[in-house]
Parts: sequence; C-alpha cells; structure tokens
Amino acid sequence: MDYKKRIEELVELLNQYSYEYYVLDKPSVSDFEYDKLYQELKKLEEKYHYILENSPTQKVGDFASSELTKIKHEHPMLSLEDVFNKNDIENFLNRIEKESHLHLEYICELKIDGIASSLTYKKGKYVLGATRGDGVVGENITCNIATISDVPKTLKKLVDLEVRGEVYLPIDNFNKINVEREAEGLALFMNPRNAAGGSLRQLDPNITKERGLATFYYTVVEPEKYNLETQAAALHFLSDLGFKVNPNYKVCKDIKEVMKYIEEVDVLRKKLNYATDGVVIKVNNFHLQEEIGYTVKSPKWAVAYKFPPEEAETKLIDIEYSVGRTGTINPTAILEPVLLSGSVIQRATLNNEEFILEKDIRINDYVIIRKAGEIIPEVVSVNKDKRTKQKPFEMITHCPSCNTLLKKEEGIAMHYCPNPNCEAKIKANLVYFASRDAMNIAGLGEKVTEALFDLGYLKKVTDIYKLKNHKQELVKIAGFGEKSINNLLAAIEGSKANALALVITGLGIKQIGQKAAKTLANFYKSLDSFLEAKYEELILLKDFGSIMANSVLEYLQENKGLIKEFQSLGVDPKEEVLDLPLIFLNQKIVVTGKLELFSRNEITDLIEIRGGQVTSAVSKNTDFVIVGENPGSKYTKALELEIKILTEEEFMKLIK
Repeated sequence: MDYKKRIEELVELLNQYSYEYYVLDKPSVSDFEYDKLYQELKKLEEKYHYILENSPTQKVGDFASSELTKIKHEHPMLSLEDVFNKNDIENFLNRIEKESHLHLEYICELKIDGIASSLTYKKGKYVLGATRGDGVVGENITCNIATISDVPKTLKKLVDLEVRGEVYLPIDNFNKINVEREAEGLALFMNPRNAAGGSLRQLDPNITKERGLATFYYTVVEPEKYNLETQAAALHFLSDLGFKVNPNYKVCKDIKEVMKYIEEVDVLRKKLNYATDGVVIKVNNFHLQEEIGYTVKSPKWAVAYKFPPEEAETKLIDIEYSVGRTGTINPTAILEPVLLSGSVIQRATLNNEEFILEKDIRINDYVIIRKAGEIIPEVVSVNKDKRTKQKPFEMITHCPSCNTLLKKEEGIAMHYCPNPNCEAKIKANLVYFASRDAMNIAGLGEKVTEALFDLGYLKKVTDIYKLKNHKQELVKIAGFGEKSINNLLAAIEGSKANALALVITGLGIKQIGQKAAKTLANFYKSLDSFLEAKYEELILLKDFGSIMANSVLEYLQENKGLIKEFQSLGVDPKEEVLDLPLIFLNQKIVVTGKLELFSRNEITDLIEIRGGQVTSAVSKNTDFVIVGENPGSKYTKALELEIKILTEEEFMKLIK
C-alpha cells in the first residue's frame, strides 16, 4: 500500500466531510463512517510518522462559518477523543490511573448531539454567545442564542462567568419543522443536529427563535474562581445559577460502575426527546484533571464513548434509480418496512455500482441496514445464510428517465446520463438552483418546481426569471393562489442580487460545490470574467486539480449561451473588486506570536486576498513566517528549516 497516497486521500476526504458537517450542516456520510476513516488516518500517521499540515488529527475542532463574524475564544474549546468499545474505555481508565498512580473518581454524562456553544456573562448579565468553530475561533451568535427560551439572560448571582454546553433541537420540534418544510416543498433537514446548526447560523434571529431550540450546559471555564473542585460541583453550580443541566449524569467509583451507567443510558436514550450519540467520561476532580494534562487538541482526562450505530435486518424488495442534477444515476434500495432508531425505514442508499458489487447485494436478499446519527440509512451487509436463488446484481445500461445510454468515466464511481435534455436531470437542476444551498428562492421547492415543469413553464433554469411573464396564467391554476405567486415572483426578483458564488453554485457544474464556487467567485469577480476562465488559471486555484478545472471549462464551453441569457435577464452579480496584485499566489504562510499591528483575522484576510494561504504549522513547504512578540516553537522551527522570517513591519512594506 502507498501509505502517503492513502493518508493524503483520507485528509482530503475528512476535511471535505468536516466542511459539509460543520459549515453546510449537510453531511454526506454518517458519523460512524467519518469516525472509521478518522481512526484509519490516525493509525497510519502514528505508524509511518507522516502527518500533513491540514490533517484533521492536528486540529482542535473544525471550520468556522464565513457568514458570521468571528470570535476568538480566550480559552480554546477542545474536542474529545472518541472511543468505540469497552476495551477502549478500559484502556483509557487504566492509562490515566497508571499515569497518576491514583484510584480516580469519574463522572459520566450523556453526549448530546447538538452544537457546542459558549456563553459569557458580566456581573450576571448575558453579553456574548459563540459557537466552538475551530476551537480557537468561533462564530458570534449572541443575538441568536438570546432567542432560546431556556438561556438565562440574568443569572441568580452577579458573577463574571463563561460557560459551555450544547444547543440542540428537541426531536418533536425537528419532526414538526420537517412536516412544515415538506408542505412548502423545501428540502428536509437530515437530522436534529444539522437542523440546530442551520438554525443557530441564521442571519435573522427571528428564524432561530421559531425553531424551538433548547440547551444543556456542563462546563464552567476557570472553575477555581468559584471554588469548584469537581465536575459534579460545577453542574450543581450551573443549575443554581439558572442554567439547564442534563439530569442524567452519574459519579462512578470504578470501571464497573461506568459500564453499568453506559448500559442503562443506552436503554434510556431511546425514550428521550433529544438525540444523544454517546457518553462522556471525565475525571471528576479538577485538580487531578490539570495534573493529567492535555494533548494538542484534546484533554487526556476525558473521552467520548460513541454508541454503536443501530442496525436492523429486512428484505430488499427492489432497486430504484434516480437521476441527479449532473446526470448521476443514484441507486436506492426499496425495503420491507422495518423499525430502526424510532422510525420506520423503507428506503436506503446504495451509493453506486461499485458499492453494490463489493457487498454483493441482490434483489430479494435479506440485508442489514444501519442508521447512524439519524442520517439516511445505508445497507451494511447481506445475510447470505438466507440467500436462495437471487440473481447477481447488474447495473442498468440506460437512463431511467430518457433511456439514453449511460456513461461511466475512468476513476469516477458513478454512472451518468449524458443527455442535456433529460427531463429528470433538468428537474433536479432546477430544484438545486432554487435550493437553500444555491440561489435560495423561497417558495420554489421540489413540488412547485416539478409542477411548473410539467405545466411547461420551466424547461431550463433561465425560465425561472421569465415566470413573471406568466403571472396571470399561473394564478388561475389550482394550487397557485395570487398571494403565493406574488411571494414567489418577489423571491425570484430578489435572488438577482445574490452573490456571484451562489450563482456559480446554482449552475450545477460537476465537481463544483459551494466551497469551490466561492473560490471561483473570489478569483473571477464577475460572470464576464468567469466566462473567459483558462486552464492555467484554474489549476492554480486553492484545492483545484485537473478534474475540477476541466469540468469548469467543459461546462463553460457548453453553456456560454445560458450564462449570457442569465445576464440579459438581470442576473449578473459582481463581487467587490480590489485591485491588488496576487503577490502571495499559492504561497503557504505561517503567522505566530502576539501581533501589534493586526488581529489574526485581519492579517489572514490581507494574505488570502493576495492569493496566499495561512497554515498552522511550519514545514519545508512553508514560504515564509510572520512573527510577533513571543513567537515560540514555530519561530524556532523556521530558523531550523532556514525559512524566511518577516516582522509585521516588513510584511507591511511587502504588501504596500
């Protein structure tokens, strides 16, 4: 095995999954799948001592959203190391007892599946709310958290205090919201955790308020200030001040009590009105926690035990195929209904032909399905003991919508329909263009889009901006009232002012998601410039490779007329153009030490807007290091590697 190549693949995959999970609130894989890949990466790094700068094992947390102002945490919000079985728990407990030479007391708490957050109070008054973000820098959500009814605005004691905990969406509220979204033709939230994340990141606090979020708080920052000696005392302290504390915690004297607690709450959690995916096990005494210490990204005195994903067996009745917006053919298992994680499951994803063949899945097989983290279930394996005379799987050869012969490119797992006039493809592209992830046109959900397509009003995405010409006809159609049509047309008109990145996202270019669309928008600044994109430019963009570059060029070659039509209809966004030379293009720059002239965010913006990339670790690939006061080990490493070092003043001269 080429371990370097596998490590690089895993880092790229995990960073993309983290971006989808933390920023987009729209994960494409289950927590279980992510954790499995993460553990594989960790073992490879430890075995071969090959660690990339951007490896998720070297980060405290994950991405901070770019849509909210940033807050730097005075004390980093560390993540916990995950463990997955009783042996892992025993190893953890034995290790810290061996290192501390003490028999320790532990406290076990439910691991709430929500959004980690921090609240700050001055003299008992709420003044600041923030997400964890990357653990060092989070998002300012002060106004949004203030709308949550169980967050105290004034404490029962007039203390200065920072507390940390979890914002979650109760399951009954989650179900209610999805019923409403389905009725409106909007995309459904995948699970309560992602719905909570999307709700907290709303730019309009009124939307957050409507969602019915709730909280549990469990951490007091700098507990010694309040004469707190244990985590159990801290939970009592928080409750006395007016915070909502989860009551299902227990102080345990040994591993036997820890295991008993885990067994009890594994039964209990299925009856709760909130999602919990594990148990957090901590050393109870704060003084002993400090003695045991920390790694770069997590405390040594705590772990998070993750419950194994629930599984069920059922019969696979059939395989259905749908067509995605770029023509991808997506197989779905049709199942005999089975109860799993509190809901009846009748469909499960099968990913692609390679996935089905690898697991040897056949129609009429009895299959094991898994639903981890409330995400869409997938088929895990086949119970071959129950197999009779099922025929081996054969992939369809023609599009299920337009009957065009399917294609499959080398190195890509998916089959796709090449027909640009495929109705299923056009419908999917229309839905995606109007979706929240792209142009966010309220009222133009899947059902409305399909109805307008079937009626002949929408045949391509530019037709959305021609609907105003059919207003009088539409209000006469059953299901389209005058008020709903007026609201829809207003939303369509308003979308013309969307940022360029949203328009590029909405175009549905293969391989180009939201992150890549932002990169393109930041570089090209306007649709006119984007239309003239060249391979030698695209290949130099951050995180772009030859596949993405060629995909963009192929799309532009085939759709230049479509983009020109958008412009003629008034959709012609332009980013603010700063006439700055890209003097740091593709350079990796490290900033270290206490800065006097800039904040970290300011200097990062100055570097990135000139084409550079700010990285966290010094390596032979670093182009130069900017140092402030007390630069520490990064400065020493730069000297060892003979990497160029700049002061803030020298950096200022360089950018001027």
